[in-house]
Amino acid sequence: MNATELKNKFIAMKNYEPSDLNELLDFARQVYLRGEITIVQYRDITRELEIAGAYKPEQKNEYVGL
Repeated sequence: MNATELKNKFIAMKNYEPSDLNELLDFARQVYLRGEITIVQYRDITRELEIAGAYKPEQKNEYVGL
């Protein structure tokens, strides 16, 4: 799976497009934690999204809903 396939999966599951790359990065983490992608796929997707401009929050409180 690559970032484009992940975005399509996001749209299919949530019925809307991600508002930014960070939302897609969060979704990749959720999909990985549910066991739907391997660690290798997760790392590749994360790398691809970070190169495109996504970033992980620096502080714990930046995660929405945690």
